[in-house]
Amino acid sequence: MAASFSHRAAGTLAATAILALTLGTSLALASPALASGPTGAESSRTVRTEAAPPKAWRTEAEPHSSRTGRSIRAARSAQAVRSTQDGKVTSTTVQLELRQDGVLHVREEVVFEGDAPSRDLVARTRYDDRSDRLYQVTGLKGDATLTGETITLKGSGSATLEYDVLGAVTPLADAQELRWYAVGAWSVPVEQARVSVSGPATTQNLSCFAGPLTSAIACTEASMDHTGVAAEFGQQDLGAGEVLTVVVGYPAGATKGAPVLERRFELSNAFTLNAVTGGALAGLLLLLLGGLGLLYWTRGRDARVVGHESGSLSGVENGHFAPPDGVRPGQIGTLMDEQADVIDVTATIVDLAVRGYLRIDEQPRQTYETPDWRLVRMPAAQVASLLPYERELYDAIFDGRDAVLLSELQGSFGAKLGRVREALYRDVVTQGWFARRPDTVRTRWTTLGVVLTGLGVLATVGLAWLTTYGVLGLALIIAGAALAVGGQYMPAKTAKGAGALAHTIGFREYLSSADLGGDVPEAQRVELFSRYLPYAVIFDNVDRWARVVSSVTGNGQQADNLYWYHGPAEWDLSRFADSMRTFTMTTSGAISTTRQFRSL
Repeated sequence: MAASFSHRAAGTLAATAILALTLGTSLALASPALASGPTGAESSRTVRTEAAPPKAWRTEAEPHSSRTGRSIRAARSAQAVRSTQDGKVTSTTVQLELRQDGVLHVREEVVFEGDAPSRDLVARTRYDDRSDRLYQVTGLKGDATLTGETITLKGSGSATLEYDVLGAVTPLADAQELRWYAVGAWSVPVEQARVSVSGPATTQNLSCFAGPLTSAIACTEASMDHTGVAAEFGQQDLGAGEVLTVVVGYPAGATKGAPVLERRFELSNAFTLNAVTGGALAGLLLLLLGGLGLLYWTRGRDARVVGHESGSLSGVENGHFAPPDGVRPGQIGTLMDEQADVIDVTATIVDLAVRGYLRIDEQPRQTYETPDWRLVRMPAAQVASLLPYERELYDAIFDGRDAVLLSELQGSFGAKLGRVREALYRDVVTQGWFARRPDTVRTRWTTLGVVLTGLGVLATVGLAWLTTYGVLGLALIIAGAALAVGGQYMPAKTAKGAGALAHTIGFREYLSSADLGGDVPEAQRVELFSRYLPYAVIFDNVDRWARVVSSVTGNGQQADNLYWYHGPAEWDLSRFADSMRTFTMTTSGAISTTRQFRSL
C-alpha cells in the first residue's frame, strides 16, 4: 500500500470538475477522523479542496466601504497596473507558524527572475456591519522592505524574509479559524507556490482558495500530515495580483488570538440611541428645564412687579409734566427691551427740541422733492444739564455748528452715534435699573452659547467618527444653540428697574387711551402736549399725539408754528401731523444707515 493516498488535480479545469463529481467527498477533514484513520505507515493525506468554504466556518464578505476597500483595490489593481513588469516568481515557499499567543509568524523564501518584485498585503477586510478587520504586519526582516501595505524584495534571484501577523485568528462558537492570504498579490506571475502551516493544536478543518482576492475557486492541493498538526497547500500559475488564501480550523481555545477590529464610520451607526445616549439626552432635558426655571427667577421678577404696580399714569403732577420715575424718552426703549434702538435716538432728538435745546425747521420743497429739516442750536440752552447720552447726541448733531440739515448728518455723525449707544447702556446702570450693562450680559451669554455650539460640532464629528455616541455631541449643539438664543433674554432688571418699567407701561396706557384736553388749561396745552410727543414716538403713537398738538389754539385761530417746530411759508399746524410722521421716519432712516443701533 502506498505511503500516502492522494488525489491530484487534473491539468485542465474540465478534468478537475469530472474528478470532483466522481469523488463527491467533503473537502474538510475532521480531527476525529484523522485520529482514527491514519496508520503508522501513512505519512500524509492529500485531498482536493471544495470550491467554497465549509458552512461551519466563518467567511468574511468582500468589503463595501471605501476605507475597507483600499487593501482589496490595491490587490486587484496589482495585476492591471503591474502586469507589465518584467520577470516572474519561479517559486515561493511560505512557512506559517501559529503561536499560542495568536501571533502568526511567517517565513517566505522567494525565487524570482528579472527585477525584484513586490506584493500588496491584505491589511483590511470587512468584518461586520460596524467594523473592519485589520491584519497588522510587524517585525519585517530579511531581504525586503515594507512601505505602507507593500512588501518590496531586495537583491536579485532570491530573497528570504520573515514577519509577524496579528489579527489572523477568529474565535468561533466551538472552534478557532486561521485565515491568511499567504501568497499574492505579487506584481508578477507566480509559477509555483507552496504553503505549510503548523499550529499549537490538532488541525480540524482546512481549505484554500486561489485567484482574485474574493475568489471561491479551490487551490490546486491541500493536505495535512498524519499527526493532524501540520498542513500543506499548493498552487500553480497564479497571475499577477492573484492571491492564495489558506484557512485552517483549530479547537476552541487553541490560541489567544482574536481579530483586530476598527470601527467603520457610517451615519447609521454614529448616532445610536441606547441607555447611555438616552440618559445623556434626558440629562440635557433636565438641564434645559432648570435653565428655564432660572430664567423665570431672574426675569420673572419683572413680570411680578409689573403685575403688582401696573395702572394708567398721566405723567402730570401739580399741573406740570412729570414722567414716571423721571424716565426720558431715550431711556424707555433700553428699559423695556434692554436694547438701544434707532427709535430711541429719534425720540431723543424730538425731546431735545421740545425741551428747548434745538429747533426743528422744516425746509420748503417742491411736490416731488425729498423733504428735509434744519436742526438749529438754541443759544440759550443749558446743555450742561443734559444727561451724558443726550450730550453725546447733541454734540454729534452739531459738531461745532450752529445749524445742520438732517440730510447732511453723515460721516463723523455715524461714528459718534456709537458713543451715544455706549452712553445709553451706561445710563441705565447709573439709574439703578440694571446691575450690569444689558449689552455686556447678552454678549457674554451669547458668546458662551456659540463656543458651546462649536465644541458640540467638534464633539459630534469626533464621537461619530470614533464611536456610536455622536448623539451626545448633538446634545451639546442643542444646548449651545439654546444658550446663544436665550442669551438675548438674560439681562435682568433690578427691583428699581422693574418698578420703573411698570410705571412706564402705565404711562404708555395713558398716552394711547386718555381723554385729553378738558382738565388742562389752554395756556399749558402746547407745552404739555409737546412734552408727551417724544414718548408717543417711542410708543408708536405719533399720529394721535401729533394731531392733538396740531389742534391746540391759543386764541381760536390756527397757529402757524410751534415754539420748537417751524414750518415753511404758508404752512400751519394743520399739516403738523403729516410733517411729524415724515420727520420721524426720515430721521430713523438716517440713523439706521450708520448701523450703530438696532432697527425695528
